[in-house]
Amino acid sequence: MTFLNVPYAEKDEARALGARWNPGRKRWYVPDGVALEPFQKWLKEGAPGGRVDSAAAKPVVGVNYVELPHACNPFEPCAECARALAGTPWQQARAALAATVAALGKR
Repeated sequence: MTFLNVPYAEKDEARALGARWNPGRKRWYVPDGVALEPFQKWLKEGAPGGRVDSAAAKPVVGVNYVELPHACNPFEPCAECARALAGTPWQQARAALAATVAALGKR
């Protein structure tokens, strides 16, 4: 799966070429096995990565944002993503949130 930087105004064009919407990551992507040539304008070198606000077509990168190598849920165990998240501020923020939720559950 290859993620694209598709402005909202061009979403219908990307869909017509075979791109699909990933609701979890809020990004358009090209499924594995589909040729990337028709999608070159959304694969520009140096184009901003990360999540894209579809309405504004601007990258949205939080303080603790980490680009994962594949689309999975970072809150569920995944050996590949565990390596990518190890020692990151995202993991530290998640641990702090988990501790807060656990403390609230004891009340």
